[in-house]
Amino acid sequence: MNPFFKQIIIQSAQKDGQKTDAQKELSAFAMAKAFREGKINVLRWAKDILLISAGIASAAFGLESFLLPSNFIDGGATGIALLAGEKSSLPLQAWLVIINIPFVLIGYKTLGKVFAFKAAAAIVGLALCVTFVHFPDVTHDKLLVSVFGGFFLGAGIGLAVRGGAVLDGTEVLAIYISKKLGSTIGDIIIVFNVVIFGVAAYLLTIEAALYSMITYLAASKTVDFIIEGIEEYTGFTIISSHDDEIRRMVINKLGRGVTVYKGSRGFGNHGEKREMDIIYTVVTRLEISKLKLEIKKIDPHAFVVMSSVKDTTGGMIKKRPLH
Repeated sequence: MNPFFKQIIIQSAQKDGQKTDAQKELSAFAMAKAFREGKINVLRWAKDILLISAGIASAAFGLESFLLPSNFIDGGATGIALLAGEKSSLPLQAWLVIINIPFVLIGYKTLGKVFAFKAAAAIVGLALCVTFVHFPDVTHDKLLVSVFGGFFLGAGIGLAVRGGAVLDGTEVLAIYISKKLGSTIGDIIIVFNVVIFGVAAYLLTIEAALYSMITYLAASKTVDFIIEGIEEYTGFTIISSHDDEIRRMVINKLGRGVTVYKGSRGFGNHGEKREMDIIYTVVTRLEISKLKLEIKKIDPHAFVVMSSVKDTTGGMIKKRPLH
């Protein structure tokens, strides 16, 4: 062993021998915490790389096998790149990078350098995939091209977003403008795409622009589907004088977890104010009607508020087995 490293180990052992039990326990806890954080970071990066790679492959397949052979475009930055590639001597691959450079820079300012790095890597990866990986033409039916081209392109964009990156920088620009002007992100994206499809109708044909709108709708719905999760969840907030019975019903009949909030009725049937428990649970869309029916059996006058839940993590989301 190198004498230098040997000396460091000996000194470290001597220091550990001088530590109290509390200090040793604290040091062990710090090492365990650092190891756990490192493991989480490694797994997160591995998952992000896998998702971004799958997104690049899906988007490249949608472009090469559907949209490019039929000269259809999409909305957003990808639509601008497709339109520019169709009407200029520069290939699509170059336009994909050039068009998205401003969006990556905006993302660096608004969302941080890690996001900007991932976005730049994903966009360059898509350009390289379109250049060197060649997918076969699948169909020339215009309706199938517009629908499935949008589907695979949207799936690619959604997977990249799941991985913490973007393949289309339009939403980054929308977030930036919304902070400046106070407009909603959805309104900005709509205006952005109206301009793109208007230009497409002028430079290409009205028919191509209309089919491209179908492509955009298919892509945007697929992006929502991928980002929000395969299972759609609904949150139930239940206010009832039979709260304990409803709580047991959700746990025992539906196999779902519940959260109980302490609250008070502001104005009841007789004008009195009293303390009560508020039940909150999350179910899938297939369980909505069953939960509403069971609540009605217990308390027909229960006040129930349903809200859409984009995605969930942790807790008792997966249904537990009932005995």
